[in-house]
Amino acid sequence: MIVDDLPMVLAWRNHWDVRRFMFTQHEIGLDEHRNWFSRVCHEETRRLLIAMVGEVPIGYVQFDNVAAGGVSNWGFYVDPKAAKGTGRKLGFVALTYAFGELNLHKVCGQAVDFNTASIALHERLGFAQEGVLREQQRIQGSYRSIVCFGLLKSDWIVRVIPLGEPN
Repeated sequence: MIVDDLPMVLAWRNHWDVRRFMFTQHEIGLDEHRNWFSRVCHEETRRLLIAMVGEVPIGYVQFDNVAAGGVSNWGFYVDPKAAKGTGRKLGFVALTYAFGELNLHKVCGQAVDFNTASIALHERLGFAQEGVLREQQRIQGSYRSIVCFGLLKSDWIVRVIPLGEPN
């Protein structure tokens, strides 16, 4: 991700179909977005990525705590105007990068309990549900539970790679 991507990523993040599933749901202003980017873009252990299909950007992916053989947390969202199935493509490309290029041992993810699409996507990508943080996050005045997932490199290689890239 580069500075030129900021307006596109901000538009995706602020779209209600994305924002309503985030831990923080306020609409982010351009200055706040630029400040966030300038703070995190040079962190050695973070990767901020734009997922592409050909020349078309389809979504945003972030990996934290990146270290070879390490355990990383990921976060992602798809262009809200993208076709159905785009999330699976984004996940496949991002996890191939995580376990290949970044040589991670494990990728961890979280989803708010009402985000059934994200929960189903994690499961389709081979993640195991590792726990639920009950009433962990206050969202729109109510405490919501967070579903925690983990995917080991060995599981990715055995279960997902033989299936090939999703169409």
